[in-house]
Amino acid sequence: MSRPQKMKNARKKISPVALQVMWNRLISVVEEQAQALVRTAFSTSVREAGDLSAGVYNETGEMLAQAVTGTPGHVNAMADAVGHFIRVIGRSNMAEGDVYITNDPWLGTGHLHDITLVTPSFREGQLVGFFACTAHIVDIGGRGFGADANSIYEEGLYIPIMKLANKGCFDGTLQTIIRANVREPDQLIGDIYALSNCNEIGHRRLMDMMTEFELDNLSSISDFILQRSRRATLERINALEPGQASGHMRIDGFSTPVDLNVTVSIETDRILCDWEGTSRLDKKGINVPLVYTKAYACYALKCAIAPDIPNNAASLAPFEITAPENSIVHALHPAPVALRHVIGHFVPDTVYDALDKLLPDLLPAEGAGCLCNFQVSLRPRSDKAAPSDAIRAEVLMFNSGGSGARPNLDGMNATAFPSGVMTMPVEATEQVGPVIIWRKELRPDSGGPGQYRGGLGQFMEVGVQAGHEFDLQAMFDRVQHPARGRRGGSAGAPTTIQQDNGTAMRGKGKQFIPPGRTVKMAFPGGGGYGNPRARDMDAVRHDLIGGYITAEKAAQIYGLDKEEIVAILADANAVDI
Repeated sequence: MSRPQKMKNARKKISPVALQVMWNRLISVVEEQAQALVRTAFSTSVREAGDLSAGVYNETGEMLAQAVTGTPGHVNAMADAVGHFIRVIGRSNMAEGDVYITNDPWLGTGHLHDITLVTPSFREGQLVGFFACTAHIVDIGGRGFGADANSIYEEGLYIPIMKLANKGCFDGTLQTIIRANVREPDQLIGDIYALSNCNEIGHRRLMDMMTEFELDNLSSISDFILQRSRRATLERINALEPGQASGHMRIDGFSTPVDLNVTVSIETDRILCDWEGTSRLDKKGINVPLVYTKAYACYALKCAIAPDIPNNAASLAPFEITAPENSIVHALHPAPVALRHVIGHFVPDTVYDALDKLLPDLLPAEGAGCLCNFQVSLRPRSDKAAPSDAIRAEVLMFNSGGSGARPNLDGMNATAFPSGVMTMPVEATEQVGPVIIWRKELRPDSGGPGQYRGGLGQFMEVGVQAGHEFDLQAMFDRVQHPARGRRGGSAGAPTTIQQDNGTAMRGKGKQFIPPGRTVKMAFPGGGGYGNPRARDMDAVRHDLIGGYITAEKAAQIYGLDKEEIVAILADANAVDI
């Protein structure tokens, strides 16, 4: 078909049904893009935990569709990123075969350990859109992944927005600089090529779709997606009773507690979250760039108000997020931000503390919040001669506490809300380096009691193979401030961490573990919802049989008769035998 004929067809009015089919196709395109990244990434954090995002954008940089696979902190932050790439690179400097890169925390997704790649998509010489993707990488140099730095300059290698590939030719000098500054060079360069490849797959599928539907550009489908999404989101907002309420949460912080304060205002055509009154910057790397705060605040509001409307630029636009500069949720350069997720993952539950006053009986109790992740830096033991096969390695592990109970359902066990990042399998973790997971199991009684019980946390015990010592970078919270229940529900269990000889450890920061020692961790449970005495007794019996609660708690908290408890456990043991 000639180009004039294509342009004639493109000017035809496209039916809403056809546009809806194209919209669904775009979502499929970006999901294939994300799955390609999962299959080709070198890092276990991407392959096994899904710590990534992928999206497609129109030619002005507005996000049209995101992959189902991924995390809100990445994709909602990445929603604004393409506009920065367009501004810095310049449209006149863009060409087919280009690939752009950055890990700028303020223009990307919040810290140096996330690398974002953007690829322009050309059709017959014309720029029609962009593909973008982000992945968490295990090491970016500097002090390593942790909260110990005092400024961004200590946290690792900074890559400004620049061309990774120019007209198909990859920048070898940039790759040499990256390799020289990180602890896992092959892994990182492999991840960068995986990111580039997944954008290329998205581009190919988009071209197939445009050929099938005889499109010269994305203007029609872009207008359809953005107009429908904005209208649907505004309808949901305007159906709510206008009002204003405040929410608060106190969490551990690094060395002093952090107070998160938010005022949520439901207004005509928008919902505003203002973080005035929140703690100021911390000296250590738990500060949060506003782009990440915005990502999780928008996610919280969207889950509560418009969960079934696809995520894109228009469905996010009515949610407005403000915060004082140099507060802990609006950190400015050069603040240290490596563990921005620890604070950022508490943003949704703080928003829900306010929103619960405006929309009662809708929101869950507080959950574990931040991911219970940690990084192990292994090396040959230094106190005496190490075996010849001892090696250096960086092993990052993603784990989860329990989520909060919901108004009519128990919380989910060992499930990461709000990040959505998956718990990494033991087998996948142990193949990356000489680390040993001695124990990994659900933690009884950790879910907050309630009419609906909070989700359980986990026990973990971690060590390394003989001949090694290691540093553990702890990235935990809820040691001093466990997840609160809602509507009469009780708090979940707090985080604990210690060595196997009883030596206490801190919830955050790099800590040396001598040869032969292991680290024992108990991750927090979610808060309960409603009065525990109103819990259905069949549910209590089920929890007892499943080991979710102990006999003591079944009697003490829920009032289950002790003779019945003995009978239940005897029957359960008989079945097990």
